[in-house]
Amino acid sequence: MKDRLYLYDTTLRDGQQTQGVQFSAAEKTEIAQMLDALGVDYIEGGWPGANPTDSDFFAAPPPTRAMLTAFGMTKRAGRSAGNDDVLAAVLNAGTQAVCLVGKTHEFHVREALGIPLDDNLDNISASIAHVAALGREALFDAEHFFDGCKADRDYALSCLIAARDAGARWIVLCDTNGGTLPHEIAEITAQVIAAGIPGARLGIHAHDDTGNAVACTLAAVRAGARQVQGTLNGLGERCGNANLTTLIPTLALKPEFAGLLPQIASEALRGLLKTSRRLDEILNRAPQANAPYVGASAFAHKAGLHASAIIRNPTTYEHVAPETVGNARIIPMSNQAGQSNLRARLSDAGLTVPEGADLGAILADVKAREDRGYAYDVAEASFELLARRHLGALPRFFDVERYRVIVERRRNAKGAQISVSEAVVTVRLQGQRVMSVSESHGETDLDDRGPVNALWRALGKDLGPYQASIDDMRLVDFRVRITQGGTDAVTRVTIDSEDRQGTRWSTVGVSANIVDASFEALHDAVVWKLIRDGATP
Repeated sequence: MKDRLYLYDTTLRDGQQTQGVQFSAAEKTEIAQMLDALGVDYIEGGWPGANPTDSDFFAAPPPTRAMLTAFGMTKRAGRSAGNDDVLAAVLNAGTQAVCLVGKTHEFHVREALGIPLDDNLDNISASIAHVAALGREALFDAEHFFDGCKADRDYALSCLIAARDAGARWIVLCDTNGGTLPHEIAEITAQVIAAGIPGARLGIHAHDDTGNAVACTLAAVRAGARQVQGTLNGLGERCGNANLTTLIPTLALKPEFAGLLPQIASEALRGLLKTSRRLDEILNRAPQANAPYVGASAFAHKAGLHASAIIRNPTTYEHVAPETVGNARIIPMSNQAGQSNLRARLSDAGLTVPEGADLGAILADVKAREDRGYAYDVAEASFELLARRHLGALPRFFDVERYRVIVERRRNAKGAQISVSEAVVTVRLQGQRVMSVSESHGETDLDDRGPVNALWRALGKDLGPYQASIDDMRLVDFRVRITQGGTDAVTRVTIDSEDRQGTRWSTVGVSANIVDASFEALHDAVVWKLIRDGATP
């Protein structure tokens, strides 16, 4: 395997086709800059003229090292490439590269376009030739190619050859429905190269409808394709596209593909997790914990046997070093843990274990609490506080004497029904009793953020010398799980917090009362932050 592999990102177009995703022009600009810093070769900005957001983005595109690309479709039948207003809008974006999608499956030509097969070939040839004549780099996305090749191999290949002969720099094989399996991708890609489309001009565009988009992409690369298309975090229509967040480190770090991605610097690769998380923040989504390379659990070793081996040699259970992609090893505590997990976790927290410390008591407490509903493998900050308590190393910053929360449904001055949540928290701080009151409501019913928000605002309202640390943190996720059913249901609340430096931590609370469980998790989050900031108790 030789030559260089080119990365083509379609997050700004395919990603925007994800259900529930709608980027603003400003967000598209930020994502483009993130992609450029990562080192991709092409950034597909969208379809100029298809919607106002894409048009606004291309009207003021960010400067990038990567080649910004406009996407569109081949000309329509019955008109010339120079007189097709849809194609003209794409070209008017002024990008150096232009990617046009065209049909290569005879079924789609007849049923979707309703035109003769030869007319479709003319549309492809004339459109690509028009782009090339303007001095632009032309790319041809061969839509439904793999299904088309299975149905009528000769016609599907003739579409590719028409694009090649018209001057396409890249011909991209698209598994548009996402149903082709990796071994089929490899076989058909090899057939295409044998038919006269050089691998150095061939790309792969896979969808994840069978969960094989990454595997299909790697199969095409192994067969000789030299352009990879995909999206950050696997965004895309239906089940998503090939995930570049998985593909890039695989291609960069696995020996079989060594040297194919010289454009991805080690420093850029170490920023992969940060890039992935930032996209999730823009989308207001919780990061996928079990995502390869960048997930919070990607390098988490829960079982005691695994943790023991990891401490001796990380390669026993890790295929790459977590720091190469900006991640970190986690040895969580749970009822599956042994003393190897415990010692590793205490060391990570910077805790010194005194001579003769009863580590068994900590393990027993963890297991007893998890039997009651706690989950410390996803709440490492709460576990650290529990361990500190056993080791006599838990600072005492303040004591919560009492709290109260009221939820009221009433009409406002305009006669509209609203919900109002009010919380009162009383703490003892530096020998004084401090009471804070906070409301969580607005002008409409939708503005109320509920009792937990009111409690958080009250708790973080006045903590005297610790206020600067509290002002620096925010709650980024709130998860509720009922661990037992019926009227005796026990509620587990897990809260993720983050500060301005990007540090993220999780805490857990358990109670039959969801408000009590929430407050326990909130309290742990504040105490852990004060410890991490080196606050004086």
